[in-house]
Amino acid sequence: MEDAMKILMIGHGAIGRHVGAALKGHVAQVLCRPGREAAARADVGAPQAMSTFDPQSGTIDLAIECAGHGALLQHGPPILAAGIDLIAVSAGALADPSAEAALREAARQGGGRLHLASGAAGAFDALRAAREGGLDDVLYRGRKPPAGWKGSPAESELNLDALRMPTVHFSGSARMAARLYPQNANVAAGIALAGIGLDRTRVELVADPSLTRNVHEISFRGAFGSATFEIQGNAIPGAPKSSALTAMSLIAEVRGRMPSG
Repeated sequence: MEDAMKILMIGHGAIGRHVGAALKGHVAQVLCRPGREAAARADVGAPQAMSTFDPQSGTIDLAIECAGHGALLQHGPPILAAGIDLIAVSAGALADPSAEAALREAARQGGGRLHLASGAAGAFDALRAAREGGLDDVLYRGRKPPAGWKGSPAESELNLDALRMPTVHFSGSARMAARLYPQNANVAAGIALAGIGLDRTRVELVADPSLTRNVHEISFRGAFGSATFEIQGNAIPGAPKSSALTAMSLIAEVRGRMPSG
């Protein structure tokens, strides 16, 4: 039965609350920072909340991560080592080779599998298919209103409050983008991992004062031909820095694993 699936959620911020509401009754446990257990239970409606994963705390069928790079690196290895599949949105964490190695080794030892949700951009299926025939080039261009780049290295490159025209503040590899912009470039890392890798995927990040929402542009070419995708994303209501599509991608991934009937 569908209600038999028990989910462990890493994080309980805006995305976690959105996902928890959609999957009400399935989220059995939440991992959170120490001292935040009561808030996590209230935010997500889970009966259990804890600061570290305990494989003896109850049956878990699937884990999902929506809390950032640090949380994935802290909790991902023990979850995978316990044989539990994990769906993550923080693809940028894999830009660190040591982090990727730790997650791979835990998965090898325990049998759990790490899956990356499509997050705020999508187009992963097309990239994976195109990769089979050979990809020559992949470009991700992320455009946001100037305020969307506050708190990132863009502040040292541009006067975001005075910007009057679209301006590129980063151009480089997906690996470097994911390292420098951990809260903004999970999309770039996810696209890279679905396509030609973190070092060959090109990224441009743009502050654009004409925008009112985030725009993700993905262009790639290869033996299949060429393709361009554009997504203009809305934020979760009341959480301007959290992509609604990211939350929806997690929900869709979980629903796709639920037994029918």
